[in-house]
Amino acid sequence: MQRLSALDAEFLHLEDGVTHMHIAGMCVFDGEPPTEEELQALLASKLHLIPRYRQRIRRVPLEIGRPVWVDDPHFHLPYHVRATALPQPVDDEAVCRLMGRLMSSELDRRRPLWECWIVQGLPGGRWALVCKVHHCMVDGIAGVGLLEALLDIDADVDLAPPEPWSPAPEPSGPVLVADAWAGLVGDVVSKVAEVPAALADPVGTLRTAGETGLGLVRLGLGLLYTPDNALDGVIGPHRVWAHSSAGIADVKRIRTELGGTLNDVVLAAVTRGYRDLLLARGEDPTAATMRTLVPVSVRGSDAQGVPDNRVSAILYELPVGIEDPVERLGSVRAGMAEMKASHMPEAGDLVTSMANLMPPAVVGSATRGILRVVERHPQRSMNTVTTNVPGPQFPLYCLGRRMTEYRPFVPIGPGVRVGTAILSYDGRLFFGVTGDFDAVPDVDVVARGIVAGIDELLDLAAG
Repeated sequence: MQRLSALDAEFLHLEDGVTHMHIAGMCVFDGEPPTEEELQALLASKLHLIPRYRQRIRRVPLEIGRPVWVDDPHFHLPYHVRATALPQPVDDEAVCRLMGRLMSSELDRRRPLWECWIVQGLPGGRWALVCKVHHCMVDGIAGVGLLEALLDIDADVDLAPPEPWSPAPEPSGPVLVADAWAGLVGDVVSKVAEVPAALADPVGTLRTAGETGLGLVRLGLGLLYTPDNALDGVIGPHRVWAHSSAGIADVKRIRTELGGTLNDVVLAAVTRGYRDLLLARGEDPTAATMRTLVPVSVRGSDAQGVPDNRVSAILYELPVGIEDPVERLGSVRAGMAEMKASHMPEAGDLVTSMANLMPPAVVGSATRGILRVVERHPQRSMNTVTTNVPGPQFPLYCLGRRMTEYRPFVPIGPGVRVGTAILSYDGRLFFGVTGDFDAVPDVDVVARGIVAGIDELLDLAAG
């Protein structure tokens, strides 16, 4: 029995039938699709590597403690494996519509929070595996690790027989309450244990405290309201999705010739995508503000492969008002350097760490209260989210079929009608843009604009 962290639990609190907190990816493969039985056999041989796939959420009575993971006594693998086929002839627009529909429904809280869909009939005679996992289980990096555990690095792999498993007895209510109190005491003791090390280095402690305080101030200023634009407002329960891709070698060439980091080049291209969307909506981008939340991993080397969330964030205003692509890249380069020196990630990590010490009932009630307010008065502290996750730079295989693409999906939340996920895999960058079905049906403008932004920088770098 393991407790969720405060951050993990927050992704549960945020889900309300309109805001869906699952992350996902569409893995595209060559060759003939496997049957449901074949995929089930693959998953059964791997389940011992991913115990969360056989566990479900159990709440503590009266929210005295954070929810815990318990073995599902009724775990049934076939329930989590589904199959569908696209009607022929098919185009990419149909693929995107299907992905939007699959992402518009929430996972069943009574069962382990994941599902896999075999999708047949993609253009070019290909097929896809859509993997959908609740955000309370993994962040982006942990999600990639989970995918690597499910798939293989060799096309010729003999499936091992499933390892024996029987669910542990489910804890009673009193046991959950006792564990919650013990866990809270443990969290407090662990913080107190850090005091001697802090006192042993007072100069370093004061410096760190000052930097974190600066980060808190910058984070607070970053949450100030942005001017209203055509993308602001409430969201509904339905999603649209679009995707695109670019070569990592091209992005590296731009970085070498024009300066900045690989992430700077990518963020400049994303900025071009949102500039195009504003222009398509009749907005003046020079008068608009597009503030994006950029998740930052705080996962240490000792936490690699741990299925949970270990992220902080920075808030950055995309320079959508700049038309010249080189000038835009320069602005991103300077802005991101400033953000990295702002200590926002450390401040965000401190906030989530302190949340572990707060009564879960208070945290849950506060989140639900804020959601009710935001439903009536949409927040304008941020306009979008941009997440960039490094993936494996080598091919992966599913039952001998090579994965050619990994198209990511990022959830959107209250007042955030559009978001962009970026994932690198086997020499390419893949972009997935999520939008609210009613408010931002034209997310394909962003997906195309990102690639156009890379192409225009590549032309300038080559010239």
